[in-house]
Amino acid sequence: MPTDPGTRTVSADDLFEFCVRALTAVGVGDADARTTADVLVTTDTWGVFTHGVKALGGYVRRLKGGGLRAAARPEVVASGPAWAVVDGHSALGMVTSVFAMRAAIEKARAGGIGYAGVRNSCHFGAAGYYANLAAAEGMIGLAMANDVPSVTGPGARGAITGSNPLAYAVPTGTGRPILLDMATSTAAGSKVAAAHAMGKAIPADWVVDRDGVPSTDPAAFLQGGALRPMAGHKGYGIALLIEVLAGVLTGAGMTRQIVPWIVGDPAVPTNHGAAFLAIDIAAFLPAEVFRRRIDALAEEIHTAPKAQGADRIYLPGEIEWERRERSLRDGIDLPPDVVASVAALSRELNIPLKGI
Repeated sequence: MPTDPGTRTVSADDLFEFCVRALTAVGVGDADARTTADVLVTTDTWGVFTHGVKALGGYVRRLKGGGLRAAARPEVVASGPAWAVVDGHSALGMVTSVFAMRAAIEKARAGGIGYAGVRNSCHFGAAGYYANLAAAEGMIGLAMANDVPSVTGPGARGAITGSNPLAYAVPTGTGRPILLDMATSTAAGSKVAAAHAMGKAIPADWVVDRDGVPSTDPAAFLQGGALRPMAGHKGYGIALLIEVLAGVLTGAGMTRQIVPWIVGDPAVPTNHGAAFLAIDIAAFLPAEVFRRRIDALAEEIHTAPKAQGADRIYLPGEIEWERRERSLRDGIDLPPDVVASVAALSRELNIPLKGI
């Protein structure tokens, strides 16, 4: 049971149908609305509330403004044996990203490895959702995207890269893929904003203020500061690689060419870029051999000596899959900031949601 009085528990099915109704109310077709709703609600069942249904109001605002185009269809505009470039035509980022990852999967099925780069897209939510699409097909999946600069780098006072997310998913014999989804900043900007909304301090390694000085006040980021890259220069270097694969190579907007999807003019397309890779395991090893090997690796990690006070060593994604099982069984405990966002959208569109 939730302990925060502002938390509300909703069923995943009810939340899914709310998202579908909200999107179709602003002109999105049923299939695209269901694709988008599945991305957002799955993310919330994982407990990643910064990238789930909380963002729906922002997408609705852009759909109303025209910067997101409800009827747009993503399209493969160039391709080769193992690659494709997808133009999203400013469709919802979830719709374009699912389309592109499926294109990468088909290329991998034919040639072992597939890459699909995306231009003219928008914020796509949780990168891990798309990586997991490949894992569900018996493949290793990677997903990444660029964004407006919000992260500083070595020697810089302000932001120079986006928090450019990277995710990977690896199928296992247990049915639960190994799944990592991370920003290349120490923390996502949405987490800083959420802390600010709740009046909470943040760790000292999350942000710098406008003078480049580390701060525990989330307002420092919102008032002209920047996020700090994860692992210092290493995170900065990975963010640049993602910018190359998702932005430079695809023809999408790069760094400050991207329109901020939350605060930017809702009538203007954001032109985010993204990249998706799929590796067909069967092209390298028989599936059963791979499953034995990956499960042996997992067992080796699980049974490694544990630090004092630790009772378990988790593989990436295990916590999220266990949260999802609980959420599907018992309902999703939406935190107060998500409740507020969903309630505002419910009032705006006159679409009720049980529990909110």
